[in-house]
Amino acid sequence: MSGLLPVEEAQARLLALRAPLLPEKISFSECVGRYTSDDILALRDQPAAALSAMDGYAIRFEDLPGPWTITGESAAGAAPDRMVGAGEAMRIFTGAILPDGADAIVVQEDVADDGAMLTLTGEGPGARGRHIRARADDFAEGECLLPAGTRLTPGAIAAAAMSGAGQLAVGRRPRVAILTTGDELVPAGRALAPGQIPDSNSPMLAAMLAGEPAIVSLPHHVRDDRAILAKLLKELARRHDAIVTVGGASVGDHDHVRGALQDAGGQIDFWKIAMRPGKPLMAGTIGDAVLLGLPGNPSSAFVTATLFLLPLVRHLAGARDPLPTVHRAPLEIALDGGDGRRDYLRARLKNGRLTPLIGQDSGRTMPLAAANALLIRDIGAPPCDAGATADYIVIA
Repeated sequence: MSGLLPVEEAQARLLALRAPLLPEKISFSECVGRYTSDDILALRDQPAAALSAMDGYAIRFEDLPGPWTITGESAAGAAPDRMVGAGEAMRIFTGAILPDGADAIVVQEDVADDGAMLTLTGEGPGARGRHIRARADDFAEGECLLPAGTRLTPGAIAAAAMSGAGQLAVGRRPRVAILTTGDELVPAGRALAPGQIPDSNSPMLAAMLAGEPAIVSLPHHVRDDRAILAKLLKELARRHDAIVTVGGASVGDHDHVRGALQDAGGQIDFWKIAMRPGKPLMAGTIGDAVLLGLPGNPSSAFVTATLFLLPLVRHLAGARDPLPTVHRAPLEIALDGGDGRRDYLRARLKNGRLTPLIGQDSGRTMPLAAANALLIRDIGAPPCDAGATADYIVIA
């Protein structure tokens, strides 16, 4: 279908419209979900010395099977005050520094201790180095622990804190305005006049962005009025890094986003994508803000937000890999061939197999409620039998 932009090209052009935001330094308590702006390098070895991994006794492996003279103890948080010599054992606790001379730990369940002498009663450590955490076993000073652009999970924050850092440089949170258009839309829960429908897109998009490092501004709603829309776009562009319009991006008499963007002094970069649902997607700039125009049907808005809005937010926040990950799984049922647009079918992944849901019309919301994957049927793809593998994207 001529004139339609491939999805990958559109994604690349969207992300090229603006560079990631400048970084800021914040405490660990604020870091979860943010993206590192620099490589996180270890400032220390972890552990900084060989440690015991068990409660027991530090011994020389060559002295097995004992007995040993007990010469003291090593507890976590302090260095042992002497070394372990021939025929000696030192009481040691999990996390304590291994004393010089020792090269194995015999666990306390394998010995008898009369206060002065230690006798082996079990199998013993079995090998030199058993139950010992070697110095720098986790990481060594200077090692890159987290490359720039890494999303900070609780586990990644633990590693960064253990590295010796006191705070982290992360990408700033983009300010995102959600703007719906259309005379027919009414805030959810309000009484409806004939021809009106509840606005499902605002709460849906806000929910999609809830797990992202973004500051979301909503609700903003404009009736089908080009002049008012242009004025609001100007105002929002002064206070936001991205503006997401929903609806009004097609070619109908009441679709005013393209015209309003131009009236407001903005520039359109691309319009219309070779995908279904979501063909009328539009992107451009107004001032320093990126404008992303999503279609108004709920499934179209959801699919295009998954492929474009979430990557844009992650890119602005400093993500190294902002695009969704594509997986593969076998089909539960046969799938028809593709045509001139790439399809993103709402699907269910269950027991490792994909099933496209009934009712792929872009105006339906129930397939969205049941879906946990977008099944990808590429342009011109041949029909597939059940059991053939297909690409998909995980969705919440």
